[in-house]
Amino acid sequence: MSKAEELKDQGTQLFHQRDYEAAARIFQQAMNAYEEDGQADMVAEMKVNIGLVHRALGEYQQGLDMMQEALNIFQDANDALRSAKVLGNMGGVYSGLGDKEQAYNCYRQAADIFEELGEKELHGETLVALGSLQIREGKISSGAATYSAGLESIGNLSASQKIIKGLTGVINKFTGGSKGDS
Repeated sequence: MSKAEELKDQGTQLFHQRDYEAAARIFQQAMNAYEEDGQADMVAEMKVNIGLVHRALGEYQQGLDMMQEALNIFQDANDALRSAKVLGNMGGVYSGLGDKEQAYNCYRQAADIFEELGEKELHGETLVALGSLQIREGKISSGAATYSAGLESIGNLSASQKIIKGLTGVINKFTGGSKGDS
């Protein structure tokens, strides 16, 4: 395992332990190491990770700036999967900034790319995020439909997602909506 990979793994562990400042420092070191190794794609991934740290700290604009840099790198490399992942993350950052229109736009682009690539699980997770945003915006009916469509694509549902899926099936039986497989 290279020094850069070790640093990336260490940063990821710190991030999961919610030691965000330390994670950012380590991700920066990993980014520098990947840059020295000439691995532009991994430099971009570290930018995304640093962006996620900024998001976790409520520093949305800094997070967005890092993710935009990464998105540009992935798009220049025609890396559709990583571009879609960044767009999904950017949707969450825009939501945190209160820019719901840009959040919808990013989530929608990400969902479309995941669907085109046949990434069913990632497509579902993105639809769930989009549906959650719609529900928070008061668009209950369309949000619930989007959320439910997302759940259909996710293999391992959390306990709360299983409950929501079951409730959606019950509601659809009473309202004549589409039948869920609950």
